Amino acid sequence: MGAHTFGLFAVILAIAAGAALIATRLRQPLIVAFIGVGILVGPTGTGWVVADGTIELLARMGIAILLFLVGLRLDLHLIRSTGPIALATGLGQIVFTSGVGFLIAVALGMDMVSALYVAVALTFSSTIIIVKLLSDKRELEHLHGRIAVGFLIVQDIVVVLVMIVLTAFGRTTGDDLALDVGLVFAKGLGLVAGVAVLSRYVLPWLSHHIARSQELLLLFGIAYAVSVAAFSDWLGFSSEVGAFLAGVSLAGTPYRDALGARLVSLRDFLLLFFFLDLGSRLEFTDATRQITEALVLSVFVLVGNPLIVVLIMAAMRYPVRVGFLAGLTVAQISEFSLILAALGLSLGHITNATVGLITVVGIITIGASTYLILYSHAIYERIKHRIAVFERRGQHRTTSGERETFDGIVYGLGRFGGHLAERLGGTGHRVLAVDFDPHRVGANDRRQVSAVFGSAEDLHFLETLPLSTVRYVVSTIPVAEINKALLHGLRHHGYRGVVALTAHTARDAALLRGAGADVVLEPFAAAADATTAALDRLGLRGGDSDDADGHGGAR
Repeated sequence: MGAHTFGLFAVILAIAAGAALIATRLRQPLIVAFIGVGILVGPTGTGWVVADGTIELLARMGIAILLFLVGLRLDLHLIRSTGPIALATGLGQIVFTSGVGFLIAVALGMDMVSALYVAVALTFSSTIIIVKLLSDKRELEHLHGRIAVGFLIVQDIVVVLVMIVLTAFGRTTGDDLALDVGLVFAKGLGLVAGVAVLSRYVLPWLSHHIARSQELLLLFGIAYAVSVAAFSDWLGFSSEVGAFLAGVSLAGTPYRDALGARLVSLRDFLLLFFFLDLGSRLEFTDATRQITEALVLSVFVLVGNPLIVVLIMAAMRYPVRVGFLAGLTVAQISEFSLILAALGLSLGHITNATVGLITVVGIITIGASTYLILYSHAIYERIKHRIAVFERRGQHRTTSGERETFDGIVYGLGRFGGHLAERLGGTGHRVLAVDFDPHRVGANDRRQVSAVFGSAEDLHFLETLPLSTVRYVVSTIPVAEINKALLHGLRHHGYRGVVALTAHTARDAALLRGAGADVVLEPFAAAADATTAALDRLGLRGGDSDDADGHGGAR
């Protein structure tokens, strides 16, 4: 049996590798290919995955590592800063989608209970898929990425509560239900409090000793993430919530970057099994007879969910661009939706036909939203004039620097921007620094540098800046699309001073020069030039140096 399982595992990996190769050549998302392989090896196809629980175990490990890494990149300051918008957007989208989805399901001829299940299933989006796509695009640290992760966590908590309530309805009376819900909240508070205590008093000391060995640090990270995820699952919450909290508890330690870098490859490998497992769980009972209903509900999810996010974020005075990019992340239903449907079937609330309908909607929306997220910036450029009507004047949680006089404005207080602002302030320049991380703004103590909370993507924010008096505006943000939008906004507001933008690649540098930037900063290229010049001065570069024939030494 062991040899059979190992051979089956090898065959599934080989099929997945072949599908990934084909998808790469066709420039298609790997997620779609892996889900397709999951369908092939699942009950609808060969049935191999049903016969082997190894795939499910590895899938759960991959989910735990993924959410652990998401939490690892956050800290409590960022959670506080995105908390209000995450809560408003997450709950607002849930109320809108479930309400309108219920009306659509009833209009399609479903009974009340089936319509309710379908409406709730349409509400929740896949945290795992979205985080994977944003991570691949390196947009988790962008404003829309952080907001998206925030409201996805809100959704995950709500869906867990929904499933607990449904289970309680199926087996208890009304009095027991109230007790069960109260117990859930008590357990949740206990879990958060326990992780907070570990983060404050235990993990900083423990990680300091563990980090002496890089291998031990890696093992500890995996063990800790899976353990907290398992404990959360045992309490009745999802393992995703536990893994995320485990990551957050280590986010304040100085070893998070080293740990995160070592776990990325393992995450990508294990997530393969999540998508295989997801595909294998899809059932198509009566699906062909419900294709019209599935298409109607899929269009609602693909269009309605992003639209409500844009409207909520616009009402809270976030830029439409940020709202649109964040909104596209909810344009699909979640693996939790399939679990919810299976739960309803086991409780006798719905039939196989309803489960099949939810499955088809899942396939359509997951596949389509993958492309929407991957090409989100190009899509926005095509439709930005049509959705500009939602843009509201003003900005969110920003402190203006209009009453002071500044020589220049610097966008971004990260590694490059922070050093640049400090150097400019040290030479006597009065600098106004803009950053969307409230922790960086609050921690700023640089001489001659004032910091305000704001976003380079919020072009209306420019109205609050002293553009008429500053001589230069520098963006240290290495995202070409954001820099182009900022440059356009500055010119639109009549700014005539020097504009310096940052690029990490030669292609982006050429793009920004073509857009009209006065100066393009290339910190990586400048660092390479400086290093080369230093080596030249030391006689360590070139074929005529003593070291060239292997007989010299460094001086």
